[in-house]
Amino acid sequence: MGKARHAAATLYDRIRDALHARILDGTYPPGSRLPTEHALCESHGVSRITIRQALERLRQEGWVEKIHGQGTFVQRSRAVQNVSALQSFSEAMTPFGHRVSNRVESARIVEANSQLLDRLRLDAQAQVTEIQRVRMLDGAAVSFEVTYAAHEIGAQLLIADLANRDIFHVIEQDCGVRIGHADLSIRSMPASGAVASGLEVEPGSSLLCIERVVYSRDGAPVLFEALHYRGDAFQYQLRIERAKR
Repeated sequence: MGKARHAAATLYDRIRDALHARILDGTYPPGSRLPTEHALCESHGVSRITIRQALERLRQEGWVEKIHGQGTFVQRSRAVQNVSALQSFSEAMTPFGHRVSNRVESARIVEANSQLLDRLRLDAQAQVTEIQRVRMLDGAAVSFEVTYAAHEIGAQLLIADLANRDIFHVIEQDCGVRIGHADLSIRSMPASGAVASGLEVEPGSSLLCIERVVYSRDGAPVLFEALHYRGDAFQYQLRIERAKR
């Protein structure tokens, strides 16, 4: 029985290696659907359980994802942004050859809640401009961004062409406000409601959520943003140095 188990493990490892090689050589490009389990059984001459074990190994390694009712798909490569530099989304992505586009979901004036009053240092009962956008990378939705701004900056954002421009550029070029730094926090959260719909993911899917307060060079808060990224399409990267002792 031990030899039989070893032979089975060796067999599905070989199938895994064969499929992995085809992913790497572009036979199965990112985002493409793999052949059905039945087709793989026939082409490799093995049982369905062996194919399932091989696919599960690839899934655990992050090479493929299984979508219920649709099949098994090759994972798209994750875009990487260096979090140690304060850049707009397009500033970070275009140097690597990515095509960035935006879809404006809503642009409106809302009452500021207690969190916004605190983060943007506003007086009680203040109103803010709320912008909701889906950021597209090479045609795929990767980020759902909710941005809040007050006063003149908010008014300028309402009339700006945010389908084709970055908010940072509008602030610096149209408002004449130079951006200095940002404070941010990073956490994981489940997708829900408009965010899940905008990112085309199942409700409950894990997202990377960045909450960011952006300040001008003179230290005044100009934006509060909640940035929701698809975990399968995006990652932040940071280099840190060991503290001197």
